[in-house]
Amino acid sequence: MVKKIVALFLTALMLMSAVVSCGGENKETETIQQPETVVEENQKPASETSEPEVITSEEQPPDETISEPLTVMFTDSLGREVEVPSNITRVALSGPLTQIVLFALCPDKLVGLAADWDESAEEFLDAKYYNLPFLGQLYGGKGTLNLETIAAAGAEVIIDIGEQKTGMAADLDTLQAQLGIPTVHIDAYTNGMGEAYRKLGELLNMEAEAETLAAYCEHVYSRTLEIVAQVGEANKADILYCAGDAGINVIAKGSYHAEIIDLLANNLAVVENPSSKGTGNEVDLEQIMLWDPEIILFAPESIYSTLDPAGDWSSITAISNGAYYEVPYGPYNWMGFPPSVQRYLGMIWLAKLLYPDIAQFDVFEEVSDYFELFYHASITREQYDRLTANSLGAG
Repeated sequence: MVKKIVALFLTALMLMSAVVSCGGENKETETIQQPETVVEENQKPASETSEPEVITSEEQPPDETISEPLTVMFTDSLGREVEVPSNITRVALSGPLTQIVLFALCPDKLVGLAADWDESAEEFLDAKYYNLPFLGQLYGGKGTLNLETIAAAGAEVIIDIGEQKTGMAADLDTLQAQLGIPTVHIDAYTNGMGEAYRKLGELLNMEAEAETLAAYCEHVYSRTLEIVAQVGEANKADILYCAGDAGINVIAKGSYHAEIIDLLANNLAVVENPSSKGTGNEVDLEQIMLWDPEIILFAPESIYSTLDPAGDWSSITAISNGAYYEVPYGPYNWMGFPPSVQRYLGMIWLAKLLYPDIAQFDVFEEVSDYFELFYHASITREQYDRLTANSLGAG
């Protein structure tokens, strides 16, 4: 009995041991399946992912694009504040004086001409500048400024250049209101032509081009002042500028048209009311005899070529000594009719004519430089000699 019990006990013990053994094997061989992580080809592992990029204020794009203003405020020589386009490409002229000044600076911006070119200009200027519309002029002449043509030409600004006139600010304000086109005035006097060009350079956004012309004008003017200083006031030549069909219209001392004469010489034409017109003041031959100039300058198309030196003028010192000359012309009167920037040609010519020992420069070379800068053209020696044939300008 005892043996049976022992046998049963041993059998039970063996069975329990077998069960425990099988449970251990299964636990050791079981594999825990982790979820598969799919990584894209270009995706960095989480451990390699960098922090979000921080853009500094300097690197951040602006919220708005900064653009040039369409218009700017411009203060003209009259002190008027005028709103003008910031980039002017089409310019209308108020008159011939303005035409000469602006042709030097911006010929391709001009929408028309204030006056027809003289025939003498054809051999120098590009033909495209002859076919521009006729605009007329605001002051001088018949005052026939063609408003319809200016408006139709798409002018963005109307420019007046020259001396200030009574009531000019009101005139320009009225014109501006009529056309809805900004209208400005720029002072232009012989001693301030450099500043006039700089002012125009500011208006037209052409500072570099304007500075070249300004520097030229200031060089010629300062050199002329040096010549005058060497001559001395007491030694200036006594001269008259005579114009008109009979030669008895004089350009009076102190007038706008006489600036070059007054600078370089003793202008004998002293009258009570100097004319502001290019025709000057009419006097008589007796008055010219009383003034008795030692040198006479005759305007182009006056009486230089028809004057009889043995006739009525023979008692005048300038005539009896053969010291009378015709002012060079081409494309304009070099002494300034109209009184524009070509007066610097007159300054060069007259200084050499009156004071050749002091004015130590070659007039032809000086004139060549002027033509290149202000007419965008070259001039040959033959052309120069023809323009100055009656002026003793050669040399």
